[in-house]
This record gives sequence, structure tokens and C-alpha cells, in this order.
Amino acid sequence: MEVDKIKNLPKSFLKDSLKSIFKIEKLKRITGFTGVHFNDAEKKLAQKIENYRHVEREALKTWRIVQLSRDEKRPHTPDYINGIFEDFIQLSGDRLGMDDKSIITGLGRLDGRTVAVIGHNKGKDIKERVEFNFGSSMPQGYRKAMRIMEIAQRFGFPVITFIDTPGAYPALEAEDSGQAGAIAKSICTMFSLTVPTITVLIGEGGSGGALALAIGNYVMMLENSTYSVISPEGCASILWRDSSVARLASRALKLTSRDLFKLGVIDKIIYEPAGGAHNNPERMIRIVRSYLKNTLKKFCSSKDFDFKKHRAQKYEAMGFVNLTDRQKV
Repeated sequence: MEVDKIKNLPKSFLKDSLKSIFKIEKLKRITGFTGVHFNDAEKKLAQKIENYRHVEREALKTWRIVQLSRDEKRPHTPDYINGIFEDFIQLSGDRLGMDDKSIITGLGRLDGRTVAVIGHNKGKDIKERVEFNFGSSMPQGYRKAMRIMEIAQRFGFPVITFIDTPGAYPALEAEDSGQAGAIAKSICTMFSLTVPTITVLIGEGGSGGALALAIGNYVMMLENSTYSVISPEGCASILWRDSSVARLASRALKLTSRDLFKLGVIDKIIYEPAGGAHNNPERMIRIVRSYLKNTLKKFCSSKDFDFKKHRAQKYEAMGFVNLTDRQKV
């Protein structure tokens, strides 16, 4: 759907429909307006109302996924690390300033192979969430991640990243510390790696804060996670100047796993236990572990595979659609 069309959609289809009905009833009371005039108008109005209802149903369905991706009971990066990797050793600090706890980094073993692990950390209770900026990372966090990537590059360790962030930390102190440059350099660093990189979106994947750690040769996404250039609330504020219509924005953003798989942005949808990952975190962690083991085995068995070139070609191919596809998007 084009941006102009999205802007013109009413925030409340019910209010817009009632306005049209009142206009027709008013015209009916005017002498000379009879018969076919009203039949045609009423048919068009019925179609208009049905279109609005369809949009509203889809928006509600997408918004439900957004809510599930933000559920506090979903397993977080530390849960996946503890349940998947053996002998995990956490590495802290960016060797320049401070340690940003919203990103966890370290080395561990999976299926007998040493891997570098990087992931966002939102925290489980309000105290942790405030301490970790609700998973929104500072430049120091991305610099710490790059330090681990360079260690992986030096020793030939595959890189596995877990994405769960509403976006990079937007505060003034983050900008003063070089937020944009840190994100850009992290993306550039991931593109330059010659080792395999595997990405798993486990919750929210918001904006450049997510992309900075998501340049993978193979990108997997949990069924009820999201991945978007902006949050639905932010999109609604820009298009309608009203964050209360975030549901409509979430539909327009195509941020669900099924939408992104169709668009070729991700490679695999990992289906969750009934009702969502929060209903059975242990099983969800076992499922992700199985997918990571299989993917890692596949990549590590490719001796002469050019992971750097593959990654570049993968992302260069995104965003190109033909005219028929454009209508679907």
C-alpha cells in the first residue's frame, strides 16, 4: 500500500462510515433525489464499510503479534544463552569507556563448536529494564559487539546474534557518544566478516538498533516476533500525528514473520508453541537450539564457501520487486 493511501485511511472507519450514512439520509429528504441515486450510493457505501472492516481485522491481527513480541514472559537472550550454549563466558566492556548491559556478548560452545554470541538484553523486571534501557543500546554496546566480532574473525568462530530491541537508545547522551556512527560501523563490520553469521529475531526487531546486529548469512525469526524500520507508534505519529492508531500502522509496516518471509527479508520462520513462546519457554529454547545446531552444521561443513560475498549478495537483492509484486506489497 502506498504511503499516500495509508495517510488517507481514516483513524476510525466507524466514524467515517456514519458520516457517509448521515449524508445519504440527508439527501433522501431532498425532493428530486430518489431511486437509482440512492441505490448506487448505498452499494458504494457498503463496499467502503466492508473494506474498512477488512483493514481493521488485519490490523488487529498484526497488533496481536506486536503485543506478543513485547510480552515480558517471553524467553530473553540470557535464557537462550543458558539453555543453548555450554561453557559460556561473558565478555564485557568496549575497551573505550563503559559496559552497556543492554547487549550481552561472550563465547560459548554449541554442538562441540566454539561460537561468538551477541544479543540484546531487555531485562526481566522493572529494575533490570531501567538498568538496561529496556533493551535500547548505547554506542558502547555496539562497540562491545564489534570487539567480539573481531575476536570471532581472528579465531574463525561463527557469530550468532539474538535480536530483541525496540531500537537504539535515543537519548542525548547516546547521540553525543556517536550513536549513528556506532550503528553504521557495526553493520559494516558484520558485512566484512569472513566467518558465518546466524541471526535469530526472538522478540522485537526495531530500526537500526536491530539491524546493527542482524546482518546474517541466515536470518531466522520467531513466529510472533517483529522486524521493522520503525515502531508502529513512531510510524503512526509521523503519518497521522497520533500514536493511538498504532494498530493501523503495524499492518502497513509489514513487520510480521510471514510478511517478511514473503518479501525475502528473512530465511526461516521458527514456529512457537501454542499461544506463543511465553506459554512454554523451555520448549521454545529447545526448538531454537535445534535450528541453530542444524544451521551451524550446514555452514561449517561448507569449506570453501565465501560467507562475506554471500552476505553482500543477500542484502543487495532486497528491495527489488517487479510491477506485479509491487501491487501485492
